[in-house]
Amino acid sequence: MKLVKVTIHELVMRMKTPFTTGLGTMQDKRFLVIEATDESGVVGWGEGVAFEEPSYTEETFKTSLHLLEDFLIPALLGKELKHPDDVYEIFRPIRRNNMAKASIEGAVWDIYAQLTNQSLASAVGGVREKIEVGISIGLQPTDEQLIQTIQQFLDEGYKRIKVKIKPGKDIELIRTIRQAFPVIPLMADANSAYTLDDIDRLKELDAFNLMMIEQPLAHDDIIDHALLQKQIKTPVCLDESITSLEDTRKAVQLGSCRVINIKIARVGGISEAKRIHDYCMEHNIPVWCGGMLEAGIGRAQNVALTSLANFIMPGDTAASERYWHEDIIQPEVTVTDGYITVPKSKGLGYNVNREALNKYSVSKKTYRL
Repeated sequence: MKLVKVTIHELVMRMKTPFTTGLGTMQDKRFLVIEATDESGVVGWGEGVAFEEPSYTEETFKTSLHLLEDFLIPALLGKELKHPDDVYEIFRPIRRNNMAKASIEGAVWDIYAQLTNQSLASAVGGVREKIEVGISIGLQPTDEQLIQTIQQFLDEGYKRIKVKIKPGKDIELIRTIRQAFPVIPLMADANSAYTLDDIDRLKELDAFNLMMIEQPLAHDDIIDHALLQKQIKTPVCLDESITSLEDTRKAVQLGSCRVINIKIARVGGISEAKRIHDYCMEHNIPVWCGGMLEAGIGRAQNVALTSLANFIMPGDTAASERYWHEDIIQPEVTVTDGYITVPKSKGLGYNVNREALNKYSVSKKTYRL
């Protein structure tokens, strides 16, 4: 493979409803779509999912654009690539900026899968024909709306419910859910809202038989999480703290968690996500695939990744219609009885809908060899 042209599309799409976490509220999603062409004319697609503000990680939409334009695209154009794993090595001298790296690395994986006449799922080593999916629910204005929303998604077949919590909206919220739904698979996502001073409060969650509590402490911590995990029964799941295989190794050795959430963008691409998956599988740490409110291209990559063997917990890869009035892929990602069928056609397994892409695009810029 050799990239000869890369186009960056800037899109803005409105989500069906606002999505609220302890970090803020989002409804209009501004993101990047990467269209890469190799010397044989094969086109691959990637998606840049960084938010506009540095709330989830230090990256933003604008920093991703800067890295792509000034460093990442120049580093890849014209380089002979034997395998998508080569991209990780080429980008190694560039510190962090994982979401920018993942956006173009995903396009290379798509090209590679097409050139080798296999689906992206097959190219990454996937073994599942369908994946089990859960749903992530933002903070709701009232308990009544929360219960109605959960019931709606259970009726649609979703296999696991994730709810956002924060100090002051946690114990009673979870108690309310458990009173209405005593046995559903339920997890809580704290988005780094707590400290070790909150251990007694977090211990109270042990009474509710949660699958896990996700990233309760600082976004870059693995030490305090190890102390916390020793004192609570609820499994700790790390999200923001895991940005690489090295982070994973240290967290597992320290006992900082019992579950890991793998997000392609957060760890710098599909290649590193695979390495983290493999390490966790060797060490009996279950993993699941988190979401970044992706549009169709990022969602398709999540489907492919989740087909790997150690993704044994339902992920956040919901149907396209969960978030969007119209997605940018055809067919859109659909959920049937809580499962997504893993596509078998070459590449992403979904076609980019250029009409929709152009409809939501606000600018584009092309770089050539």
